[in-house]
Order: sequence, then structure tokens, then C-alpha cells
Amino acid sequence: MEHGGIEESVRLVSSESRWVDGSEAGSETPSISIFDEDELREDHGIRRRLVKKPKRVDSFDVEAMSVSNLHGHHSKDLSIWGTLTLAFQTLGVVYGDLGTSPLYVFADVFTKVPIKSDVDVLGALSLVMYTISLLPLAKYIFIVLKANDNGEGGTFALYSLICRYAKVNLLPNQQPADEQISSFKLKLPTPELERALKIKECLERRSSMKTLLLLLVLMGTSMIIGDGILTPAMSVMSAVSGLQVEISGFGSNAVVILSIVLLVGLFSIQRFGTGKVGFMFAPALALWFFSIGSIGLYNILKHDITVLKAFNPAYIYYFFKRNGAKAYSSLGGCVLCITGAEAMFADLGHFSVVSIQIAFSCVVFPCLLLAYMGQAAYLMKFPTSAENIFYDSVPADLFWPVFVIATLAAMIASQAMISATFSCIKQSMALGCFPRLKIIHTSKKFMGQIYIPVINWFLMIMCIVVVASFRSTTDIANAYGIAEVGVMMVSTTLVTLVMLLIWQTNLFLALCFPLVFGSIELMYMSAVLTKIKEGGWLPLAFASCFLCTMYIWNYGSVLKYQSEVREKISMDFLLELGSTLGTVRVPGIGLLYNELVQGIPSVFGQFLLDLPAIHSTIVFVCIKYVPVPVVPQEERFLFRRLCPKDYHMFRCIARYGYKDVRKEDHNNFEQLLLESLQKFLRREAQDLALENIVTDVDFDSVSVRSRDSGVQSGEFDELQIPLMQDQRTEGGTSFSGETTSMLPSSVMSSDEDPSLEYELSALREAMDSGFTYLLGHGDVRARKESWFLKKLVINYFYAFLRRNCRAGAANMSVPHMNIMQVGVTYMV
Repeated sequence: MEHGGIEESVRLVSSESRWVDGSEAGSETPSISIFDEDELREDHGIRRRLVKKPKRVDSFDVEAMSVSNLHGHHSKDLSIWGTLTLAFQTLGVVYGDLGTSPLYVFADVFTKVPIKSDVDVLGALSLVMYTISLLPLAKYIFIVLKANDNGEGGTFALYSLICRYAKVNLLPNQQPADEQISSFKLKLPTPELERALKIKECLERRSSMKTLLLLLVLMGTSMIIGDGILTPAMSVMSAVSGLQVEISGFGSNAVVILSIVLLVGLFSIQRFGTGKVGFMFAPALALWFFSIGSIGLYNILKHDITVLKAFNPAYIYYFFKRNGAKAYSSLGGCVLCITGAEAMFADLGHFSVVSIQIAFSCVVFPCLLLAYMGQAAYLMKFPTSAENIFYDSVPADLFWPVFVIATLAAMIASQAMISATFSCIKQSMALGCFPRLKIIHTSKKFMGQIYIPVINWFLMIMCIVVVASFRSTTDIANAYGIAEVGVMMVSTTLVTLVMLLIWQTNLFLALCFPLVFGSIELMYMSAVLTKIKEGGWLPLAFASCFLCTMYIWNYGSVLKYQSEVREKISMDFLLELGSTLGTVRVPGIGLLYNELVQGIPSVFGQFLLDLPAIHSTIVFVCIKYVPVPVVPQEERFLFRRLCPKDYHMFRCIARYGYKDVRKEDHNNFEQLLLESLQKFLRREAQDLALENIVTDVDFDSVSVRSRDSGVQSGEFDELQIPLMQDQRTEGGTSFSGETTSMLPSSVMSSDEDPSLEYELSALREAMDSGFTYLLGHGDVRARKESWFLKKLVINYFYAFLRRNCRAGAANMSVPHMNIMQVGVTYMV
């Protein structure tokens, strides 16, 4: 039994330490570490050191150096005052949209249901109160917030969380080494594991399920982008419409013109960044919540305290019984009271779960209830004021202060939604679901503050078109409700999947979640869909356009990647060419960007065919996104050597999370690349020397064990050196400083190792000659035998997106004189 186990271990070493053409080094640890612990205990102390997992510190990334501690979330061990401070800050970022809903909820509800008795007012109030209690409070605060991805929330966070537990990502570039990232946390199995494994198997086995899941995520993202158009239009126009109450002759044309002016100003200041224009967000929203809560309490006490009867849900029944179909139609206005609820989850990455829970439970929820109850009390006495209920219920002496605060709150709510749209599009790009666009990071302190110029101006134009076309908040409200409920339904579906697959919750409880909250959302969705002709078509049109764009880009990108995998160059072919690669090697460092995590990309063969000379040092750089929010800087990069030493060819995989920041400074990038490569070469030599010492010390016992298991000692000795085995496989493990300090004094330093010193001097000479970025200018075409629809999508739509999106080299602001491109056609 023992001999068979050793033989199996030897085979495992052989298969896992190779990193070329289809096989991959799945771990950073040396191959010897897979032996049983008992066997390791019998060996010398040096061998036991090899079991230690090395800490990867070979990062050459510019932002890893310049943005230190950027990716750390707020500490979970904050003091009480720290948590309260964080809760105060959430008011300005998270609750702007939800907080401004009293501007237009009752005005929209009572356009469908005229007020004929107190039952109408109490029924509508009860409906609003219980909607806020069930969806934002019960669903989001107590359940959905817990389904976060290492502190990140939102649709893509849920998708990446599911991708970690099941291989449902359509881009097949996963590596076992990714699971060693510290933020790649997986839960331990539970008794409910069997059901979770069946769900996992179903998702992984059926490509249709993977596609359906991706479409669901893209649909939710498309709805959020639609919100980015509707929220500024709705909020600003509702705030400005208050002037019609105070100023005689201020008609709808004036409201539209002033709203457009404010929207142009709002979008124009986005380029300065949220940090510069939003320093007063939290105090302003705190003043807003205090104002609407105080005015609501004043109206309750002054006009009609009997509105407290609305806590009885029976009034909802009376409301529907009395008004029938009109009451059902009014649900489209009622749903506006929860607009922005999704922001509590989407903006979680900037705060903590506790801070968001405290802010909503202690400030937002009670103030909103008081505001709606105060408006209802005013309507009980003045039922004809429904059209402008918010400003009519404000005491005359407080009109102008409240108008200023309301306009400011509407601008802040719009600002938060615009920022959320930028964030969603950035995450979509990271996961290969959106064409590359220019992203500007407006803050050195906060990574979430970004600005996307193209999207900003697109949103501004669409907002102006919406305001100028609809000219009324009522029609915009019909569109607004569809987008909001659509996002909620997507979140409900994904959280249910998280409960079954990851939390492994009791089946009854897991099914209660979609049955309770999903049925409420379906009821609201069915109500707002009846308003498609009255403006509801707008978000559906926006969502359809963005959904098609994102899916076509993802579809084309996956086919292109699969084509690269099929056409990659054989390692045997390179070895036959020799170290000159069949051409002349001239001093210089060539950085060849590609998407493969293993193997030699076909574009490199095109360079060898087209160029009379190639650089003396070649580094294959793969920018790869993994399903985690952020990758710690010390774990970001994986280095490997390709081919024998005299080829001077290396691979580097740069791993990013979907929230990570990439800066555009190629000079620092090149300098850090060189420093990191030098460290890698030194550690490689130290690892090789250490493994040679281990081989010498334990050669006799290893030889006996190998002969007993039917394996020749020469083969085993070769497997002991995964870095340079037969000079044919790429490899390389980087030990941390702690491990290096424990090396024996007999290990050669760089001065005593002539081959290392020669390689370092050759690298320095190559650096003096400069860096060149080797890029493939790819043209993706569908095969002749493909279906007509595939040809249409790939040859026209996807090709159009590729021609008009940002090139990969532009992401690094590399001078054109440092770029060398060859044309490549991918037949997919």
C-alpha cells in the first residue's frame, strides 16, 4: 500500500509541475510537498521547510506600490463611534434615492386613484408603510446584506461568489492557483452539502444554465444602467416642480428648462470626482431626513393623528376592495417608495453591513414613515392637494429652505446613481461583459471613485431626452418602477441560488425567501408592466440595448479565447527552433500581451514569421480577472519560466479582482517589471540550489523508495527539480523572505552562480535597449460554415464593437513608438 501511494504521488508531481501546452502548475508550492506528512517527518529538517507555502511577493504592478492599503475594507472591529461615523456617511451615498421618494410617491399614486374618502388615504399609506417594511427592511437589511462577497455587494458580486463555488464562468481560464488567493474564501461543507453538490453539478454540466445565469446578471446590470438615466431625470424634475406651487406663472416649460440646466451642470462636474463635489453629501442628507421627519410629525399632530390607523394592514384590503382595478394600477406609484433600495446592497463595498443596518433602522426608516404619515394626514384634511402634496404639506415659512434642501438631495441622489452606474460598467468590463472604455480614477484614496467620460455624456444626453420628451414626472414614474423592480427580482433569484449552493440553508427556509419576496415583486412588476404604453417601454428599451451589447461582447470574447487556445503553438516546435527562435535575438525586452494562462499564443508565431529579429528577453503577460473583489498586491502575479534558460522567455499572469484599480503609467510598470523579474531569477536559483542539496542529503533513501515502487531513481531525481526539469518545462516558485533566510549557508549566492550572474547581466543589457509592447491586432471572423445569425453577430456587431472600443495598449498609455503590432485573424 505504501509503495503504491508513493508511485501515485510521483505521477501527481509529474502532472502538476508542468505548465506548458495544456498542463499547468496548479500550485505555488514545491512538488515535494504533496507527500504524506508521515513521510515528511522521516526526512531531514530541510525537506520540511519545503512544505511551507511561500508568500508571493513578486509583484511588478505600479498600483500595488502607489496605492497601498487601498483594497482593505473597513475593519470589522470598528469601535462604536467608528461604526456610528460610518453609518452617518452612508446617508450621503446609499440613501439619497430612497430618501427623496416622498417627493413623488403620493403624487403618482393618487393620479390613478382619486381620493373620495379617508379609506383611500389610509389604504395607500398602509400599502407604502408595509412595502418599505417588507422589501428594504426585511429583505435587504436582514437577509440580502449577508450575501456579500468579502464585503462587496451588487449583482456582479453575487455572480462572482457563485463562480467561485461552481465553474459557471463562460471564459475557461480558471487555475487551481487562483484558489490560493486569500480573498478567495470558501465555506466548509455542511450536512446540506449533497443538495448543494447536485446544484453545482447541474450548473457546471449544462452550458444552457451557464448562459441563463449570465443573462440574468446582465439583465440586472442593464436595469441598473437604466436607473442611471431615470433617477436624475425623476429626482431633479420632482424637486424643481415645487416652484409651480410658490411662483405663479411658473409652468411646465419652465420646469423642463430648469431641470435640463441642472442636469447639464450635474453631469459636467462628474469629471472632478465624487470626493471633490460630494464633501457635503452626508450632512445635507442628514438635514433632509431631519426636515422630512420633523415636517411629517408636525402634520400628524396638527391635521389628523388618526393616520396611525394605517398600521392596521386591513386598510390595504379595504383600499383594493373599494377601488378594484384602479388600486392595482396605483401599485406602479407605490413601488416608487422603495426606489434606491438596491443601493444598500450595491454600495456595501464602501461601508459595512452594521453601519448600513444602523443608518436605515435608526434614521432612514423612521423618518420616511413620519414623512409619508404626515403627507397622509394633510391629505385627510385637504384631499385636493394630491398633485403637489410634498410642497403643499410644507409650512409656508419653511418653503424656500426645504426647496433648497430638496433640490440638493435630488442632486445627491442622482450623483450616487451615476457613480453606481460607473461602478457596474467597470465590473462588467472586468468580467469581459462590456467593451473596453476609458476609466479615470478621480481619487488616490478611494478606489471606488471613478469617472467614465463616454458613459457620463451618454447618460446626460439620455436624461435630457427623457425630460424633454415626457415633460411630466408621472410618465417618468411609470418607466422608473419597471427598472427598479427588475433589479430586485434579479437579486432575489441570485440570493436564492446563494442560499442553496453556498449557505446550504434548510430547503424550506431557502424556498420561503423567493416565495415571500418574489411574489411581492412579481405583483409590483405585473402592475408596472401595464404602463408600458405610458412610458414603461423606456427602461425595457434601454435594458434590451445594453443587454444585447454586453452579451454580444461576452459571446465574441469567449469564442476568440477558445480560438487562441486551439491555435496555440506547440512547445516542441519552439524547442526545435532553438534558443535563437529561428531568427536573430537583439537586445531588448518584448512584452507580449495575450489572454492565455498556459501555452504559447499563436500571435507569437506571427511575430517570428514577420520580423527579421526578436528581442533577447520575451515576457508573455496575461491580464486575468478572477471572481473576487480585490486581489492582494502580494498575491497578484504569477511568474513562470518558459523553455530552457538560454531562451530567456518568461510568463507572467497578472490577476485582478473586479473592483481592483489599474493605473496608466508604463514607465513605472516597466521598472517594477524588471525588478520583479530579477527577484524571480534569484529566488529560482536559490530554490534550485536548495533542491539539489535535498537531493544529495536524501539520495539513498529516495532511491530505495523509488526502486521499491517501480520508478527509476533518475526519473524521481528529475521530478525533484520542477523549476528546470530536463530544461523542458516552465516552472518557478518564489519563496518569501522568511523562507529564504532559512536557507543553508552552502546555497550559492548570485556572485557564486555564474549562470545566474550571466542571466542578470543579459537582462540589464536588454533593459538598456528598452521595452517594446508586442500586440496582436486581431480580426475575429465567423467560419464559412457557421449559421447566418452567428455570422451576423460576429462579423458585424462584434466587429463594430471591437473597432470602436478602447485598444488594450491604450489602457497603459504606451507611446506608439514602443508598440509593435501584427495582424491576426481568428476564425471562430
